[in-house]
Amino acid sequence: MDELKRGTTFPYGVMFEKQDMLERLDIRISWGHYEIHVLRFHLTKFPPGKVVDFHNHAEFEFHFIPRGKGKVILEEQSYSLSEGMFYLTGPGVMHYQEADAQEDMDELCLHVNITEKARDEVDPWEAAEAEECIEKLQQLPLIPAYDSHKAMSCFLEAYQACDGKFAGYYTSIKHLVVSILVKAVRAYDSDGIRVEAPVRDMLSYRYQYAIHFMEANYSASLTLESVAEKLNISPRQLQRVFKQMNPSSSFSKVLEDIRLEAVCRRLEESSLPIEQIAQLEGFTNATYLHAVFRKRVGMTPGAYRKEQQNKNYEK
Repeated sequence: MDELKRGTTFPYGVMFEKQDMLERLDIRISWGHYEIHVLRFHLTKFPPGKVVDFHNHAEFEFHFIPRGKGKVILEEQSYSLSEGMFYLTGPGVMHYQEADAQEDMDELCLHVNITEKARDEVDPWEAAEAEECIEKLQQLPLIPAYDSHKAMSCFLEAYQACDGKFAGYYTSIKHLVVSILVKAVRAYDSDGIRVEAPVRDMLSYRYQYAIHFMEANYSASLTLESVAEKLNISPRQLQRVFKQMNPSSSFSKVLEDIRLEAVCRRLEESSLPIEQIAQLEGFTNATYLHAVFRKRVGMTPGAYRKEQQNKNYEK
């Protein structure tokens, strides 16, 4: 038994060591337009023949069987339970639990109170998914199912995160609670999802990603080919992206604009030589920078620096 409690053969056994650890946390989760308040979150043991007579709760209770066997009566119907199964009892659902006469039955329990709580500026996709999941929880049949999406592993992961006080453990536990709810719904879900997840506009996404990458790496020797490779598309595809998003501005024109903005900042904020600025901001040499700068800005880099210094002096 000690070996089992240490979790060397039963992975969830470690949860007996600090059985109420997760319940000491006041876990409140905002999900869409709902608040989920965790009331119980633990692993418990039913010794052989243990009976918990008919009772009900005001909240949702998720019952997972990681080991052992027994039975449950949901309202008036009796069902056998074995390792890997789970069932859900909603508010007011009468149920009776009993462990096998010869064998322990362990149970991972999650009790949550779910209330509506409207919030401003909620991600509409998250709100829609939360609404769908809660609606399905309220309609799940009173029949045990198999934990086909491995919700049980979330209990152990939450325990380990809390016990180790890992960075961000409270946030991780909140995500794991939501995962248990979602995975429970999936185990019963035969009609699939009704709410579609958001889909990117790939043209806009690729353009914006390319711009961000260019802004972060403009001082290096960027090419159409090197940026296209980062997007996992061909150079020709990337050319089309730039043409469709901004017909008057090609890849080379955008890169030149980014580099010129950086040169202007250097000229305004430093006294570095023009040659050094050219090298720092991705231009081949000062001669090439002079040519581009005069053509695009209408003056030399030196004249631009002097003009900016005079403006600052006048202020």
